[in-house]
Amino acid sequence: MDQQQEQAVVDACPTELFIGGKWRAGEGGKTLAVEDPATGTTLCQVADASPADGMAALDAAVAAQADWAATAPRERGEILRRTYELMTERVDELALLMTLEMGKPLAESKGEIAYAAEFFRWFAEEAVRIEGSYQVAPNGKGRFLVMRQPVGPCLLITPWNFPAAMGARKIGPAVAAGCTMVIKPASQTPLSMLKLAELMTEAGLPAGVLNVVTTSDSGGVMEPLIRDGRARKLSFTGSTQVGIKLIEQAAEQVLKTSMELGGNAPLLVFADADLDQAVEGTMLAKMRNGGEACTSANRIYVQTPVLEEFSRRLSERMGALTVGRGTEDGVDVGPLIDATQRDKVKDLVDDAVGRGARVLTGGTVAGGNGYFFPPTVLADVPRDARLQKEEIFGPVAPITAFDTEDEAVAMANDTEYGLVSYLFTNDLTRALRISERLETGMIGLNQGIVSNPAAPFGGVKQSGLGREGGTVGIDEYLETKYIAINI
Repeated sequence: MDQQQEQAVVDACPTELFIGGKWRAGEGGKTLAVEDPATGTTLCQVADASPADGMAALDAAVAAQADWAATAPRERGEILRRTYELMTERVDELALLMTLEMGKPLAESKGEIAYAAEFFRWFAEEAVRIEGSYQVAPNGKGRFLVMRQPVGPCLLITPWNFPAAMGARKIGPAVAAGCTMVIKPASQTPLSMLKLAELMTEAGLPAGVLNVVTTSDSGGVMEPLIRDGRARKLSFTGSTQVGIKLIEQAAEQVLKTSMELGGNAPLLVFADADLDQAVEGTMLAKMRNGGEACTSANRIYVQTPVLEEFSRRLSERMGALTVGRGTEDGVDVGPLIDATQRDKVKDLVDDAVGRGARVLTGGTVAGGNGYFFPPTVLADVPRDARLQKEEIFGPVAPITAFDTEDEAVAMANDTEYGLVSYLFTNDLTRALRISERLETGMIGLNQGIVSNPAAPFGGVKQSGLGREGGTVGIDEYLETKYIAINI
């Protein structure tokens, strides 16, 4: 990739706060650096919002709410549709920007832009399908009129690992429902969201509907907005630890909340599975986004009769992956997001090896610039290894053997998380039986990807509250109003 081309894409991206339809510097002109994780060098500086800037963004969202709620559903849907079309037309530019700030290979960035755009297309269609009802009271003496209305101004907080898709998954239904927003992207990857705000303005989104604040002080900026009382909805994607704190803050004003939190996904391979399908599915479930995904397969349980063969095949596939800067041709795996994340992954691998796990491939950090960690497969991983309990968020596949169905289910459910699980078997009755027993909100049956804008995404236990996407996704941004009629 030509350096001039890379710099041109960065230079064309807004770097200021987007408040009330205008780009503006942060209070005092403070900025924060956006780093290229493949080189450790600074790409650019963006505005570093203060609490006062955050409050100005909420003011703008509140001021725009009434007019936006009154906007025709078809008009809201058309804005979303035009955003989808703009993202599709400019996929190369948007993907390059994402790769530069986040590190994933260009092919994956293009896939994420397509995935993000689909949320706008999906919710463009949902905007005109918000339904109510009219019914006769059971005693026949009255009528019930039920309507759905936008919940009001929303606070949206998104993570760094999918900087376009996680925002689109929240903005799409909010726009469709008639809600205004203040969104705070992760400080490591603000550029994709700033560019998206520019595109949505071009698509016709009115001033004040979407406000973007970038900041190095997430808690200092967002907590006052959560406690303010004028925002009526909080949606967060990120760690369970942070999510719990946000729920506590939201409780003060009884905000409507949706939380897409951490995961520690189990992947079960039974002896009757198609091993080609299982290995391919495991590669998708483990290595999407280089393992930096809440849906990543973190704990791989393989039935003993096929353990050796499965481990050999997976190690060969993982060991053949090319690691490098995401803008280079032929690269399969980019860097981790920063030094902190790389060091955490290394600590988890070292802990497992220290407790008796065997390294089948990878496992050692190479020198040089950037935050790279090699695709790694570990065998004989003991139950007490930290990575059996903690989210890895890296390209590490720990394999543990099991013998019986009950043992596999018990190990899979032995976690406070419950986002997604993966199951490979050719026995239909077993597939249904185990799917009912697995304590997760989503299951990939003989496939390694579950994410789809048309399906409800979300988990149980400490993996979150609510669902994003699908026909229920817009419900998170609507309130139900009932009118009793005496006739």
